[in-house]
Amino acid sequence: MANPIRIISSMATRQLLGDLIAQYRQHSPDQEVELISVGGVDAAKRVQAGEAFDIVALASNAVDKLIAESHVLAGSRVDLVHSGVAVAVQAGARQPDISSEEALKAAVLAARTLGYSTGPSGVQLARLFEHWGIAEQIAEQIVTAPPGVPVGALVAQGAVELGFQQLSELMNLEGIALLGPLPPEVQITTTFSAGIASASTQPDAARALIAFLASPATAEAKRRNGMDPA
Repeated sequence: MANPIRIISSMATRQLLGDLIAQYRQHSPDQEVELISVGGVDAAKRVQAGEAFDIVALASNAVDKLIAESHVLAGSRVDLVHSGVAVAVQAGARQPDISSEEALKAAVLAARTLGYSTGPSGVQLARLFEHWGIAEQIAEQIVTAPPGVPVGALVAQGAVELGFQQLSELMNLEGIALLGPLPPEVQITTTFSAGIASASTQPDAARALIAFLASPATAEAKRRNGMDPA
């Protein structure tokens, strides 16, 4: 039995990678794969600290940073999916209109509390609020989810009235109602990529798995998980 391929990923791709790993095992039953999913910031820190992984699956800019720091092999990055942001409220709560940029802005201004992640989508959302000129006005309403805690969980608990996160992280949670994706004119799309960790002792096996994760055979699972193939 081959040594397990260890993958570390952010929470946004946890369900997707779990599905794809199960699919991969059908083709390579002798190859075990171990998936560790944590907050993206924490995942990068663990790789930077030298923890032994074979594959790093994070937002493309995070993978690029790890390549620049020599924690991921140069030339090994492969884009897997494009992921958009959706909006949710607690199940049974009033569902504001978010169908246009102006409607979304009005919903944000009307919300008692707003939640978003510490990941790339949260950074871009904060920039959008600055662009709208409302960042200071809504600063006290913002609840930032701790790394690894889904924004949707805070929405389900009632701690956040209007929650923003990757569709893939919201779509399978109970206790929330999805309002839909951000309007096209302000949609925030994150590309998630995979690269071979410099600490990997089995780069060829890691490369083969990444090739599968990016292959056309995985497209259906990616769309089922609320993402588009890269």
